Amino acid sequence: MNPNNKEKNAKKDQEIDQNENMETANTSEKNNNKEVNKKTVEEKLKETEEKLLRSLAEIENQRRRFEKEIKDAFEFGSFNFAKESLSSLDNLQRAKEAIKNDEKLKDNKDLDKFLENLTIIEKDLISIFEKNNIKKIEVHKKKFDPNFHQAMTEIEDDKTEPGTILQEIQPGYKIGDRLLRPALVAVSKKPSKGQENKDKKEEK
Repeated sequence: MNPNNKEKNAKKDQEIDQNENMETANTSEKNNNKEVNKKTVEEKLKETEEKLLRSLAEIENQRRRFEKEIKDAFEFGSFNFAKESLSSLDNLQRAKEAIKNDEKLKDNKDLDKFLENLTIIEKDLISIFEKNNIKKIEVHKKKFDPNFHQAMTEIEDDKTEPGTILQEIQPGYKIGDRLLRPALVAVSKKPSKGQENKDKKEEK
C-alpha cells in the first residue's frame, strides 16, 4: 500500500474521531443546559410561591391590624361617651335627692309628681345603659375589690368581717368587663381596742 494513502486514511480516522468526540461533547453540553434550565424554572416557581405566601400572610396581618384598630376606635369612642354620660345620671340623682330634702318644697302638692317624673327619666337612662352593656357595680355586703371599688373611708364595725362594704358613696359602672369608673365606698374595719372596751362597758 502506498505510504501516502496510509497517511491519508490515518488523518481521516483522526478527523472522524474528533468529530465524534465533538458531537458527544455537544450532546452532553445540551443535556447539561437542559438540566440547568429545568432547575432554574423549578427554583423560580418555588421563589414565586414563597413570595406569594409571604404576600398573603402580610395581607392577612394587615387585615387583622385594621380590624383591631376599628374595634379599638369604636370601643374607645363608646367608652368615653359612656363615661361622660354617667355624669348626667349623677346630676339627675343628686337633683332628685336635693329636691326631696328641700324643706321649702316639702309642702308643695306637686312635689311627688315631679319626683315621679325624675324617677322615670332616671330609669330610662339606666335602661339605655343596660342595653349597651353598661351595668352598675354591685356593692351591697360585698367584699372590697380594688379592681372595682375605691375605699373613701373606713367604719369600725365588730359585726361584719373587715373589708366588707358598708356604704356606697357613689355608684360605679362597668361596660362589659371593662371598668368605667370604680364605686366609691366605705368599708368595715376592726374596732380599736379602746372602742371595743367602750362598747363592752355600754353593753353591761
